[in-house]
Amino acid sequence: MDDFHILAFETSSTLCGVALLSRTAGRTRLRTAQHEGRGAHAERILPMAQGLLDQAGLARRDLSAIAFGQGPGGFTGLRVACGVAQGLAVALDVPVLPVDSLCAVALQGAGEDPAGVHVVLQDARMNEVYAAAYRAGGADWVTLQAPALLARADVADWAARESAGWGMRAGGGWTAHGDALDVFPGLARELEALGARRAAAAPEGAHAQAGTIARLAEQAWREGRAVDAALASPAYVRDKVAYTTVERAGGLGGNPQVDAAALTLHDMTAADVDEVAAIESRVQSFPWTRKNFADGLAAGYRGWVVRRMGAMLGFALVMDAPDMAHLLVIGVRPDAQRQGVGERLLRRCIDHCRQAGLPALTLEVRPSNERAIAFYRRHGFAQVGLRRGYYPATQGREDAWIMTLALAADAA
Repeated sequence: MDDFHILAFETSSTLCGVALLSRTAGRTRLRTAQHEGRGAHAERILPMAQGLLDQAGLARRDLSAIAFGQGPGGFTGLRVACGVAQGLAVALDVPVLPVDSLCAVALQGAGEDPAGVHVVLQDARMNEVYAAAYRAGGADWVTLQAPALLARADVADWAARESAGWGMRAGGGWTAHGDALDVFPGLARELEALGARRAAAAPEGAHAQAGTIARLAEQAWREGRAVDAALASPAYVRDKVAYTTVERAGGLGGNPQVDAAALTLHDMTAADVDEVAAIESRVQSFPWTRKNFADGLAAGYRGWVVRRMGAMLGFALVMDAPDMAHLLVIGVRPDAQRQGVGERLLRRCIDHCRQAGLPALTLEVRPSNERAIAFYRRHGFAQVGLRRGYYPATQGREDAWIMTLALAADAA
């Protein structure tokens, strides 16, 4: 993996961009090409890619991976980049690197000193905003809030509520990026009242650039996060792509299928692992690693996450055995505890057992974790055993209680 060539596409906005990042003999070279004009994406993208390969003296078979900005953004544009990336990857038998386009916007606007929390707010049209939050730290960018779709009127409330969970140092604020700050009058002032700083205009502009997609793809490549072409997909966060004339006349904007205060449950996927590991690191003294979660999903374990307005609040991961399911790990963000998140996750684990025909759900818990024990007992779990020295502790080891919920007699 010392030498590699990554071809990257970005078409989530009116910009059609291609980048070629090459690492050879210890040196990195980035070449880019760009065209402005949404309607020409499909016809421009492959000729630009071939031009970059010709400049580098490379053939398509020399490519190590294909990257693309997966959005969110314009529906047609996202399909162009994803479709071209998948087609080339299949033809060349190389993997794909999907990259968060909003993270690219944050990276572009962060400048030379990116430390801190960066929030991206992009105009999604129809009086809506794509919103995401990231924490920068050296080469690593942690997703605090995966891209979500908000009504313009909900943005400030969302930021006020969710910023408490972004782990900022005392007295620290956050930096706001994106074209929504210019499109919507008054939005910047609302966020400044919440402690936000507006990013200086980035030289690359307010939309994701292919060169930035390539830089983020390089990090993903080094971390082994490439996926099979069949698993690559755009990041669609709008449940309804278009409104009818009658709906618009009636004042409809925003996403009619999402209640801003509602908790939503989703299957855990590889795209969730960064957020899951970030929550786990905040709630456990000896947390699972990102690789632990990724390996678990790859091994076929089932997991779920709870979100509110796109922000992840908690997660659970379960391993099935022939005679029962094992709740391996469950966690809820500190500022979201006592809001029904843990109960929602536990009920989903129990429902999974029933659907799989498994008669019991079991777990381990530290005897010192009295709140967790009380929570499990309220939901019918009973202690059935003890594992000596099971958990690492600050001093030595700590035992684990084995608690089990028998489902055979539990009413569905």
